[in-house]
Amino acid sequence: MTIMNRTEEKLAALNQPKPWSGVNAYRSDPLLVDLTSTLARSLRDEYDVVGKYVTSPEAQELARMANASPPQLRTHGVRGERLDVTEFHPAYHALMRRSMSSGLHCSVWENQTDARGHEHKARAVRFFLTAQLESGHLCPLTMTSASVAALVASPAVQKEWTPKILSRKYDSANKPPMQKSAVTIGMGMTEKQGGTDVRANTTSGERVGEGIYRLSGHKWFMSAPMSDAFVMLAQTKDGMGCFLVPRLLEDGSANGLEFQRLKDKIGNRSNASSEVEFDEAFGFLLGTPGDGVRTILDMVTLTRLDCALASAGMMRASMAEAVHHVRGRVVFGKKLIDQPLMTRVLADMALDVAAATALAFRLADSFDRARENPVDAAYARVMTPVVKYWICKIAPGLIYEAMESIGGSGYVEERPIARHYREAPVNAIWEGSGNVMALDVLRVLNRGKDLFETLFAGLERDLGASGKKTVEVLRAATALAERDEGAGRLLIEQLALAAGAAELYRLGAGKIADAFLETRLAGGWRHTYGVLDARFDARYVLDLLYPAAT
Repeated sequence: MTIMNRTEEKLAALNQPKPWSGVNAYRSDPLLVDLTSTLARSLRDEYDVVGKYVTSPEAQELARMANASPPQLRTHGVRGERLDVTEFHPAYHALMRRSMSSGLHCSVWENQTDARGHEHKARAVRFFLTAQLESGHLCPLTMTSASVAALVASPAVQKEWTPKILSRKYDSANKPPMQKSAVTIGMGMTEKQGGTDVRANTTSGERVGEGIYRLSGHKWFMSAPMSDAFVMLAQTKDGMGCFLVPRLLEDGSANGLEFQRLKDKIGNRSNASSEVEFDEAFGFLLGTPGDGVRTILDMVTLTRLDCALASAGMMRASMAEAVHHVRGRVVFGKKLIDQPLMTRVLADMALDVAAATALAFRLADSFDRARENPVDAAYARVMTPVVKYWICKIAPGLIYEAMESIGGSGYVEERPIARHYREAPVNAIWEGSGNVMALDVLRVLNRGKDLFETLFAGLERDLGASGKKTVEVLRAATALAERDEGAGRLLIEQLALAAGAAELYRLGAGKIADAFLETRLAGGWRHTYGVLDARFDARYVLDLLYPAAT
């Protein structure tokens, strides 16, 4: 017999369901369990622990506090000296400590026996689950993990810095990086005059030694200013270079980075983003001086995967919260979950979350296999901007719809969904906006059309009976985009929807895949969720993808 305290009894009488808390985010997600079924048992046991943690009241309280008390920048000390220190609430440090112990910043570069051959996918599961708790602190972890892809361009720098990156012992001390137990890495690409057009950057780099430059200029967005070093772009006499710029020098003195302010962002409140100016800051060259954009793009590619994973994770958490709410609330004489309009809205949304989750993990899989398999190499190159575009683009609208399903009580800061809603737009903007992703797809199309044919062959196979017709539509869209750059978004969206359906079929999702295919690729234009035909069993979709808690 369940015994409720008096408060719970009163709330139950007032038709207020319990908060979505204390439910294992891993075990309660059948699709995620299926996606990880072939991974080592030790990994699945770890996911079970993470799944319990991210919905626990204690973890949710840490997430709330970290966002309610955003970081503060201390530019000067009592004597007027420069400090340039970013201070965080203890809850933020607790989140960082936990996530670094899970290896979110380094595990793809470790030689772990249980994850061998699945490094990106194994980490992706942890990242996806942790995003359901709090995404702001994931920003420095994403960049730290991805930075190794840029550091490999300079073996000497990689050798010195990688051991500190691979350490799982979080160290927030403000001291020289080589004196710390672990380091984090930030990134500075955009400048005021150029924004996304990084080739218009004016920051200059002057060579002062073998592989060492002095950098002067500014960065309009310097992500994670508390980091121990930053990957940055600067113009040299030989072209655009990529550099690793420490925040502090070996003697503990500042490296000329003067932070002007922290950005007052709509969301992403727990994380610090800054504007910075610098004069003659030391930087280590990564790669060759004229290859800077290509070098930093190796890093950016990995961050785009994380954007997709975080957005998919937040959608999953928001949907789980909404479905839990409608299962426990009675309106007009019956449970909300039994109201046909509500059921169809949520089932329609669940199809997108399922496709987004499947696509994000398919992309992680392709990263793991790209070196050995040309099909996966083609998938990774073409689909990285596609997956990032579509998942991050649909997240704000879907999370809003989940919020509306909860009703007025969904529009309050006490609920986790409020944090996810404020966070959602950032992943579509950072690491390449929607138009930048479309242009990236067009760039691949112009330089390597054979990659598209490799991709299409796989989609046609996985889509089964619908494959040939769908690929014909995709070929027409690519032909149009080749003639008309303005059609780039049409192409990228068609690619995303076709690939999402194909992946659901490949995973054996059956009726879920059928419903997604027919409503997204074979249906008419849709502007809101809930336009789901009665021939699709909406309740089946919800109960399958969001089983009731036991």
